Amino acid sequence: MARAPAPKTPEEEFLLPLAQLALRQPEIEALVFWGGEGWSAEPSEVLESEEIAFWAEGLLPEGFALEWRIIAAPDGKTPGHIRLYAWEAGDPPPPGAGVLSSARWPR
Repeated sequence: MARAPAPKTPEEEFLLPLAQLALRQPEIEALVFWGGEGWSAEPSEVLESEEIAFWAEGLLPEGFALEWRIIAAPDGKTPGHIRLYAWEAGDPPPPGAGVLSSARWPR
């Protein structure tokens, strides 16, 4: 008899939509933004699909706050890219346009 899969941790649940999207769209990229003394309009780095969930997962146990946003492609319906916002202190990122889905850690 097959074993039931182990329950997912809260961190895995938080990142599951990103991991699933990366599997469905291996060409998707994530733009990384760091906060602190405000938010830059320019990303600090770009992650390829296979790096996204792994990169984000590494920040969670370190005490960083993290918000991910799946941003619409020009058609307004399908995912175009992901934005990852990370910060230790200060205000969360401002709202954005074209967001299909988002989540923030800690919740």
